[in-house]
Amino acid sequence: MSKIVCFGEVLWDVFSNHKKIGGAPLNVATRLQSFKNDVTMISAIGNDRLGKLILEYLKEHNINSSQIQVLDDFETGEVAVTLNDKGAASYKIAHPKAWDKIQFTEKASAVVKNADAFVFGSLITRDEVSKNTLYKFLTHPNYKVFDVNLRKPFYEKNILFELMQKANFVKFNDEEIYEIAAFLNSPYKNLEQNIHFLSKETNTNQICVTKGEHGAVLLYDNKMFYNSGYQIKVADTVGSGDSFIATLISNLLQKENPQKAIDTACAVGALVAQKEGANPFISTKEITDFMKN
Repeated sequence: MSKIVCFGEVLWDVFSNHKKIGGAPLNVATRLQSFKNDVTMISAIGNDRLGKLILEYLKEHNINSSQIQVLDDFETGEVAVTLNDKGAASYKIAHPKAWDKIQFTEKASAVVKNADAFVFGSLITRDEVSKNTLYKFLTHPNYKVFDVNLRKPFYEKNILFELMQKANFVKFNDEEIYEIAAFLNSPYKNLEQNIHFLSKETNTNQICVTKGEHGAVLLYDNKMFYNSGYQIKVADTVGSGDSFIATLISNLLQKENPQKAIDTACAVGALVAQKEGANPFISTKEITDFMKN
C-alpha cells in the first residue's frame, strides 16, 4: 500500500440530464483508493450543498479529506460536459471556483512531504493562487506524477514545460504530446521519437502516452512498453484516462513489471469507458476476466 496525495480540482461534471462528481485529480484519487492505497485529496470547495456532497463522497470512498479547504467566498466547481456521438467529451469550465483558490498550509505541506507519490495536473495552474500552492508542494522530494490535461484556454506552454521538468513521471494523450513537442521545436513526426525527445528535453525518463482505443506507450527507465488497446463499446470516455493513470501508477509503485502495469491500466481505462461516468466500480475479478478474454 502506497501513501499518495492527489492535488487539484474537485468539481461536478454537469451533463445534459444529470450531474456527477469529478475533476481529474479526484477521479485519480478514487481509482487509486480502490486499489487499497492510502490516498489524501488536497483541494477546495465552496461552503455550499455541492461542496458538502463532495465531502460525503470522499468519506464514502475512504479518501482522506482532512486537507479539503471550505471557502465562503467561492462556489464549488462545476463543468459543463458535452459528449459527441462517439462518447468523447468536451468541457466548459467556469472560473473562478473554489478549487482555483487552494491555499498553502503547513499541515498540507507535511502530508505531501510524507507521501510516496504526489499526483497533479495542469488545469490547476490556471489561477495564480492554486498554481503558487502547487509550486511550493513541488519542492518536496516525492515521486511526482504530472498528468497533462490540456483544456483550452487554460494553459500556457512555458508553464507546462516547467512542470514537466519538475516531474518524475509525465502522462500525455497522443494529441497533447504532439502539441507540446512542436512547441519545443521537435524535429520529429514519429511518436516514439517525440517521447525520447521530450524525455531528453525535460530530464524525465518515465513518460506515458495514451492513444484512445489504440492503447498506450510507456517509456520506463529507457525501455519502451506497448499495449495496443482493447475492443469495447464506448458509453463515455469521461474519467477513462484518469483511471488509466491511477492504475498504472499504483502498479508501478508496487514494483509491478511495467508491461503488466500498462496492460492492466489499459484494461481498467477500457472498462471505465464501457460504463457511464468517471468512477464506476470495477472489481479485481472484472479486470482479470477482461484481460483474459
